[in-house]
Amino acid sequence: MLSIHPKEIKIPQLHAYLLGAIGPRPIAFASTIDNEGRPNLAPFSFFNVFSANPPIAIFSPARSGRTGITKHTFDNVKEVPEVVINIVNYNMVHQMSLASSPYGKGVDEFTKAGFTKIPSEKVKPFRVAESPVQLECRVKEVIELGSEGGAGNLVISEVVMIHIKEEVLDSNGNIDQQKIDLVARMGGNWYCRAHGDALFEIEKPITTLGIGIDSIPGRIKNSKVLSGNNLGQLGNAEHLPTREEIAHFKDSGAINEAFELYGKSHDKLEEHLHHIAKKLLEENKTAEAWKVLLSIE
Repeated sequence: MLSIHPKEIKIPQLHAYLLGAIGPRPIAFASTIDNEGRPNLAPFSFFNVFSANPPIAIFSPARSGRTGITKHTFDNVKEVPEVVINIVNYNMVHQMSLASSPYGKGVDEFTKAGFTKIPSEKVKPFRVAESPVQLECRVKEVIELGSEGGAGNLVISEVVMIHIKEEVLDSNGNIDQQKIDLVARMGGNWYCRAHGDALFEIEKPITTLGIGIDSIPGRIKNSKVLSGNNLGQLGNAEHLPTREEIAHFKDSGAINEAFELYGKSHDKLEEHLHHIAKKLLEENKTAEAWKVLLSIE
């Protein structure tokens, strides 16, 4: 394994390692204005939401790694402490990238990148009409993390108004993750698209208490077939099936073929059953997978 001391490598290389490893990162497409009322629009992937009460979003317009100069966005929020964070989806990603070009101060990236300005309701900066979700924010604090190239600046922003396009909502009024079609930054020139087969669900164990991987029998935990993810699924079960449930499952004939083919070889039978269980886990049928795995002693 490559081990690196951050102070012993050049900042551009350190930056590349961090961005290549930590991703995908959501994009804050930040709209600001300076004290002369000139708009600016720029994307930042050092960004996330950090609180719901109060609603707080934080992004970081870092200093240039080459020159140490601050970004126009940083300068603007120091002059006018307001920002609109526009969420980026696939339909606007190339225009968003164009807006990241190092245009001079006072150049309107809305115009350069072909975006439509919409007046905000609570703050002075404009919203991006093409964005599926627009967060009007007031800047509570700016924390400067350093004065040299590559240093971040945390812009702590309180969301005071949210605008959501109805076309990205589901029938319950929630944001549909397929419809919103979000994009995120990876390392280098790479992005990823949260759409189609890239999306998957994992039920959050908020109200449940799984048995844990440490409670899985060793012959299952040390399986050459089951992956760490599979063990995580098994460990999320709140309880194991009873002997009666296992016996009923076996009597149902669901795994008769496995016993008929490999019943004379315990090792081959166990391996085959682990393959069956793995397929069930891929279908999120954890209870059935446990019954398969426990069908032999």
